[in-house]
Amino acid sequence: MAKTKTKIRRTFTSEYKLQAVQLVTEKGFSYAEAARQLGLRDAQIRAWKKQFDAEGAKAFPGNGNRGVLEEEVHRLRAENKRLVQERDLLKKATAFFAREST
Repeated sequence: MAKTKTKIRRTFTSEYKLQAVQLVTEKGFSYAEAARQLGLRDAQIRAWKKQFDAEGAKAFPGNGNRGVLEEEVHRLRAENKRLVQERDLLKKATAFFAREST
């Protein structure tokens, strides 16, 4: 059975996206230079710039943390499920040993 890698999707705040676009528009960086410096693909910065040109200040709504929060909720739900199963198993074991000792 082949092991598959799950790729974690990175999220960026609106401030980060604006700063990336500013590297190209205000600081004179090429898309490739800005992408190398930020560890991104140049196509990503192009897309952000296109979105910024089309929408202006409303280009990047939200704070970019939705993915992180959803991941945390998923992790906590899985942990909760595991803890409930452990609790139920311990209840059954306690009942079993209580019957055996009498």
